[in-house]
Amino acid sequence: MRRSSYNRAALDAARGLAPAGMELRIAPLGYLPLFNPDIVENTEVANLTHAIAHADAVLIASPEYAHGISGPLKNALDWLVSDQTFPGMPVALINTSPRASHAMAALREVLTTMSANIVERACISLPLLGSELDAAGIADDPALAKALRDMLNELADEIRQNPRLSAVQKRET
Repeated sequence: MRRSSYNRAALDAARGLAPAGMELRIAPLGYLPLFNPDIVENTEVANLTHAIAHADAVLIASPEYAHGISGPLKNALDWLVSDQTFPGMPVALINTSPRASHAMAALREVLTTMSANIVERACISLPLLGSELDAAGIADDPALAKALRDMLNELADEIRQNPRLSAVQKRET
């Protein structure tokens, strides 16, 4: 959500380093209402579920707050948990603070509950905490850029090797 966060910078750098044919879109999570199953229709929720339904994979970078994932990310996942768009979805994770192991563990637990396909070889830790690097700085750093490229290539390989029927395709068959 924060435009100057290390997580946002890592996602923006990944967008610029993506292999040919891969397009990364960043979903704005801050506009989602707090999860409430009584809310039947909401434009922001519909936009999120539509984006997930049409995605081949999901890439998540999350900060750690009080040993957990961020509230906006958890809220977004709560909106998706009962939607049939997420089971089997290939997911890659970026941890921008090597000490943030609690958030990654919590995120893995939630994603496993959602039947996500966590692509282990596409889950990376980037030592960005305290670096003051922005997306351009990350992309210009040879080691960080290589880690992101390798992660994205692993995710692309997973998509090619195990194509999933999107929720849209499932409804059409």
